[in-house]
Amino acid sequence: MVGRILQFILYPLVALAIGVFFLGLARKITARIQWRYGPPLVQPVIDMIRLFYQKSVSHGPVFAVGLIMSLAGSIVVVLFLPFGSICPLSGSGGLLVVLYVMLLAPMGIALSGGQGANPNISIGISRKLILALGYEVPFLLVLLTVMTHYNTISIVQVVEAQRDIGWSIASLPLFLSGVSYLLILPAMLGFRPFDVSTAPQEISSGPLVEYGGKYLLMATIEHALLLFIDIALFVNLFLGGAGNPIIFFVKMLIVFVLVLFIHAAFPRLRIEQAIRYLWKWPTALALAGLIIVTIGRS
Repeated sequence: MVGRILQFILYPLVALAIGVFFLGLARKITARIQWRYGPPLVQPVIDMIRLFYQKSVSHGPVFAVGLIMSLAGSIVVVLFLPFGSICPLSGSGGLLVVLYVMLLAPMGIALSGGQGANPNISIGISRKLILALGYEVPFLLVLLTVMTHYNTISIVQVVEAQRDIGWSIASLPLFLSGVSYLLILPAMLGFRPFDVSTAPQEISSGPLVEYGGKYLLMATIEHALLLFIDIALFVNLFLGGAGNPIIFFVKMLIVFVLVLFIHAAFPRLRIEQAIRYLWKWPTALALAGLIIVTIGRS
């Protein structure tokens, strides 16, 4: 019982630490690819400490409640994801629950930004929701394919099945779904070429433009947790998870570095270009994978 309580407390902190490390690593690797030195790996930690002690300005109760809802949704999703042998809510839900709870993060940001009364926020939120509509279609098809193939909605059971038959992405029925997930992963993380909702050069970081102090700190924490969630979900569904948290972290690191290469090499797409891309190749691959799995089970 004590061990399970410790999992509920420590696991989100571990997820946050990994997400913050990825934030620092993203800036460092991107700088190196672009022939710059870049900030130190601990720069996100320094920024978060500085933000904690800065003065915060609120635009109303929903401004704070929306951020809290977004952050709480991300923490709940983390508890559903196996991290090695750690999974506090392994018997309380599955992929369908994760899919629904993941919607709380963008909804919370939208509610919070709605009280900011800044045109850049409105543009950023509209872009963020349109982009979410773009990647949610192939993402849903990918999850349906995995659930159909393994005949379960439990992430833990999907991971256990891969220990017997091998990684999902190495099997023919789920290979197309795994590739589709990789193609939409930069959009889910908000990395280039899909960083249209923040776009500092265009809309002054969009939804983040009115955040400062503890509010910007909460937004940074939510982004760090989002990095962990999206990559950990891919590792669990297509790379067999891991029985050891260290091995799981190494798999996450490899996937994240692959996304960083795309982030550093490609320019930002316009929102209509992003939607056209997401509804073309990733959706086509995910739909083809679902059809193959459905035919194989019939």
